[in-house]
Amino acid sequence: MGSQEVLGQAARLASSGLLLQVLFRLITFVLNAFILRFLSKEIVGIVNVRLTLLYSTTVFLAREAFRRACLSGGAQRDWIQTFNLLWLTVPLGVFWSLFLGWIWLQLLEVPDPDVVPHYGTGVVAFGLSAVVELLGEPFWVLAQAHMFIRLKVVAESLSVILRSALIALLVLWSPHLGLYIFSLAQLFYTAVLVLCYVFYFAKLLSSPELIKQQNLPISRITDLLPSVTGSRAFVNWEEAKLTWSFFKQSFLKQILTEGERYVMTFFNILNFGDQGIYDVVNNLGSLVARLIFQPIEESFYLFFAKVLERKKDATLQKQEDIAVAAAVLESLLKLALLTGLTITVFGFAYSQLALDIYGGAMLSSGSGPVLLRSYCLYVLLLAINGVTECFTFAAMSKEEVDRYNFMMLALSSSFLVLSYLLTRWCGSVGFIWANCFNMGIRITQSLCFIHRYYQGSPHRPLAGLCLSPVLLGVFALTGGITGISEVFLCCEQGWPARLAHIAVGALCLGVTLGTAFFTETKLINFLRTQLGVSRLADKMT
Repeated sequence: MGSQEVLGQAARLASSGLLLQVLFRLITFVLNAFILRFLSKEIVGIVNVRLTLLYSTTVFLAREAFRRACLSGGAQRDWIQTFNLLWLTVPLGVFWSLFLGWIWLQLLEVPDPDVVPHYGTGVVAFGLSAVVELLGEPFWVLAQAHMFIRLKVVAESLSVILRSALIALLVLWSPHLGLYIFSLAQLFYTAVLVLCYVFYFAKLLSSPELIKQQNLPISRITDLLPSVTGSRAFVNWEEAKLTWSFFKQSFLKQILTEGERYVMTFFNILNFGDQGIYDVVNNLGSLVARLIFQPIEESFYLFFAKVLERKKDATLQKQEDIAVAAAVLESLLKLALLTGLTITVFGFAYSQLALDIYGGAMLSSGSGPVLLRSYCLYVLLLAINGVTECFTFAAMSKEEVDRYNFMMLALSSSFLVLSYLLTRWCGSVGFIWANCFNMGIRITQSLCFIHRYYQGSPHRPLAGLCLSPVLLGVFALTGGITGISEVFLCCEQGWPARLAHIAVGALCLGVTLGTAFFTETKLINFLRTQLGVSRLADKMT
């Protein structure tokens, strides 16, 4: 498969993932606004911070390293060995579920049963749901490796929609059930997700013509189960070693990704109610970041992993592939920078209004607007880091991954200490400032790697971080105009003034996007090209 074909599939995967994330986040956005009107903020805090952290930590530690290692292999791999390796995620998930569940029940502060009933049931259910989801890991990796995009879209969309519908119905009819509602919905979600993959492959493998057409490495559903043969090793030891390297890295990355939740959970800096408010603001602030940046990072990591060869720098690889990778990286950096700057500039002037519309005075008063404004700056760093790290992790050799792990260890330790100190000093906004500090260090490390990687070649993908002076001037002018508009038109002046403030922002946004369209022509051509490739791939399938 050529680099251009892989690029087209990655662009298609990114666009599909973008639509999927839009659906997920809109559902979550509406669901949170609905739940806040029926349940206490303490229950919201327990579910969205404490229990979700248990589930995400278990799943992440059990599978993230396996996914990265197994998706990096070539098409000629021994898939039986790969499936055997992937099934190790299940016992690993059982271990993490039991170990973390014990910590959640025995070592952490248990909420008041009168305020948050059925806490123990919630811990058991969320831990069990993580193990259930890991049962579908071999199916997921095989689907990703063969670009079964529609399967991912249908499976994840269906499971999220059904879970959200179940939560909404139970909250409306029996809000007194409390954590029982979310426990049942979480188990239902993971069961539906896994069954979608199982049923799809069962149907696909029942047709020899489809097996040949899709070029699948298996012929029956039982081939996905672990198997032992005397003629070869149980697993591919190169993949296993790479998995171990990624596991050490993923453990540290999880601390950085969910660091504020760990600090809130283990150090009791905020009460459960304040944790609920912080989580709602955090989800609102990260809405656009997760809609756009996460599917791009996941899809183009797959692209870079397929196009680039590990252990080789740019001068020792196919120059056509290196050129395509450099052009893609430059355009992705430019896209991330433009999107992040737009969110930062307009977020400062419209945070309070957004919170007031979404959650009323409970969110728009107090620390809510400061939290959201700070998060807008964090989104800019998050956007750049997502692109730089997806390239870095795809191009690094095992030895470089190991060296990076040492840096991540120091970074994780400093992040936890800094989060604790800043939160004690300036409240919940300290979490965001600690994230910004650590994200800046991670970006610097990735930029240094990319610079060294392309140093001996004529390509300079880091030029994507440079914007035209005209566009930078428009951003500065827009920030000033919208800031003045907020002072005089928002948010205590009533809805006529608010609508005028929104109109000012819409006009400024139009001018900014128009300027970007005419000054960043290289990026516009890249987006047009990839959109056309994605549509062509859809027609062919």
